[in-house]
Amino acid sequence: MRLNYPVIFPLNQLTYVGEDDSEFFCQIHGRRFNALSSRYMLPADEEEVRRSELQHKTIQFLFNGKNYVGPIASILKPKEGQERCRVLDLGTGGGFWAIDLADEFPSAEVIGVDLAPVQPRQVPANCTFELCDLDQFYLPYPSEHFDVIHARFMHTGIENYPRFLHEIARMLRPGGLVILIEPDTEPIADEKTASHFTRSGQPSGMRGWFTLWETYRRCLRDKGIDINVPPELSNLVASTGAFDRIVSQEGNIPIGFWPKDPVALSIGQLAWMNYDIMLPAMKPLFLSAGMRDWEAKKLIEEAHQDLYYPLVRASSRLHIVHAIKKAKHL
Repeated sequence: MRLNYPVIFPLNQLTYVGEDDSEFFCQIHGRRFNALSSRYMLPADEEEVRRSELQHKTIQFLFNGKNYVGPIASILKPKEGQERCRVLDLGTGGGFWAIDLADEFPSAEVIGVDLAPVQPRQVPANCTFELCDLDQFYLPYPSEHFDVIHARFMHTGIENYPRFLHEIARMLRPGGLVILIEPDTEPIADEKTASHFTRSGQPSGMRGWFTLWETYRRCLRDKGIDINVPPELSNLVASTGAFDRIVSQEGNIPIGFWPKDPVALSIGQLAWMNYDIMLPAMKPLFLSAGMRDWEAKKLIEEAHQDLYYPLVRASSRLHIVHAIKKAKHL
């Protein structure tokens, strides 16, 4: 049971979150947000924790019931005479992945890091949570300290993602595993991307949905976010020069109830619920970008209309990369 857990600030001073965690939150346009970063503009409240859980279940279905890709089991297998393995979960959200990993590998130490204390206080004994703004040039963790580093659904809070990857490489021990999962923000309808519809001049069949994502992408760019990180994830990992055995995969995520395959249908239902929660969560970002309230409301309502009453098959794309840090050569 963890009633207190540490907070790491940019200057590395240490404090603890107790029962009163109000100082780590702020209110923006009627929703609760983290108080550590103004770049990441999705809420930090109960609805967002629910969405984090839906994302976690979606990944589990995509990975055939597992929580990961890559040789994580062999890396975290206890080895006689070696110190305890360590796992770092960056952008842990509701903490679901970190808790599952701690349960599956009880001999490993698992640390989940996020911007807000929205994780459970009762967790496995080998799992802890820390607060840290990960959008920094240097992250406050030792070099070659972790055996596995996991980061997903968080590029929208990182201005310099290549630098973020260099920090991951620094913190990971040689032979350690990195797992990265990032969603593409370009919408897809009937297996065609927004770029295709723009080039062809054809209607997408989801005008409200496509307009919302175009607006969201513009807001991210205005905040300094590189929206091309997800499709370039494998190249960015390779460009660090720190990894080999780089494996890149794409996960096509149906949205809604149109798939015939039972597993795909479950993924589509979870994705539909995820976006049903996410659409209104975007409103503070739109308002902060200068959009008038009625404009933001209309934008979200029209996207919701396409979500509730689709004329085409909507989907999204996940970019999944895992790689091994290169061994040192003497």
